[in-house]
Amino acid sequence: MRNKAYSKGGRAMRRFGKPPRPDIRYTARPGAYAILPRNGKLLLTWQEEPKPEMQLPGGGIDPGESPLQALHREVFEETGWRIAAPRRLGSFRRFVYMPEYDLWADKICIIYHARPVRPLSAPSEPGHTAFFADPETAARHVGNPGDRHFVRALFRLA
Repeated sequence: MRNKAYSKGGRAMRRFGKPPRPDIRYTARPGAYAILPRNGKLLLTWQEEPKPEMQLPGGGIDPGESPLQALHREVFEETGWRIAAPRRLGSFRRFVYMPEYDLWADKICIIYHARPVRPLSAPSEPGHTAFFADPETAARHVGNPGDRHFVRALFRLA
């Protein structure tokens, strides 16, 4: 389910997924994620836990870190690749339970388009595997509807 906008602090932001439950206190969890095309495919990550899923590389922004710093760090941790020329595409939020942190989160997801430059190592994040897939596959199977929306929009997929 998608709601066109969710307003907080006077700014509207798209929400994907279920609306926030009134009986739960959510913790804001901003994160930066990347759509990484190379040679007609997308660099993605497969995460084994807490549930196996295909994901856009990225993750939480640490205290004192900018979204771009987090993007570079998270992509490298999850894929082993360095990236260049990140460009912000947009953002969305989703309200979810994160079992790995035992946390109800208001995930504020900032989506970037960037260029994977070169692999430097295997992923250092436990349980992650880097792989390439075509945009159509990613648009159908990445782990959440917000990420799928941005992949479809970037590649003009139905």
